[in-house]
Amino acid sequence: MGHPDMAAFARDVVAARTPEHLQRIVNAATGATGLLEMARFDIGAVLGSECGERAHKSLRLVFGNPLIMKEMVKRVPDAASYAPVTVLIDERDGGVCLSYDLMASFLAPYGNTEALVVARQLDEQILALLTAAAE
Repeated sequence: MGHPDMAAFARDVVAARTPEHLQRIVNAATGATGLLEMARFDIGAVLGSECGERAHKSLRLVFGNPLIMKEMVKRVPDAASYAPVTVLIDERDGGVCLSYDLMASFLAPYGNTEALVVARQLDEQILALLTAAAE
């Protein structure tokens, strides 16, 4: 997964004047998965302030691909409230849990077949990434 400097990436995205230019910017920022990390929240650190050493580790990652998001939002504007996606990596009794809500489940109520196709492809990418990480 790509880890670009998000401030520079955002400036470059805003400066893109053509779809081809935007695609080059995004492709340069994404890793082999076609995804990039956009934000990271260390929930465990917040818990640690109260629970100390007993705090479990918990990390929320926000990632995606702006080009994929664009394709969903063109068809269902509300998709912008769900993309980029969030994955929670959380230490619990008995192991580590990976949590992800399927993008297709968010977009299904809108009834747009084209947006659902894009959402399902994104879900497949995310699930493949999570499966590989869990192995």
